[in-house]
Amino acid sequence: MHEYRTTGTCSTKIHFDIRDKKVYNVSFEKGCNGNLKGIAMLVEGMETGELVKRLKGIQCSTRGTSCPDQLATAIAQATKAS
Repeated sequence: MHEYRTTGTCSTKIHFDIRDKKVYNVSFEKGCNGNLKGIAMLVEGMETGELVKRLKGIQCSTRGTSCPDQLATAIAQATKAS
């Protein structure tokens, strides 16, 4: 299980697993509960590269980031470290 501490978002942490270059068991701490559960369900089993490609750069208001963008960053960092 990976854990990523977010910056610039209402959520504070993201938890996830990566197996065979696919993402599983995504969960967020704090943030917009329903939206984040929806994101977690949509990315379940998605290839890491595709997830990063789709979610990187999404912004929430004027924050310069978003929970999806932070998830993309977390996945990118975790796949680099492997």
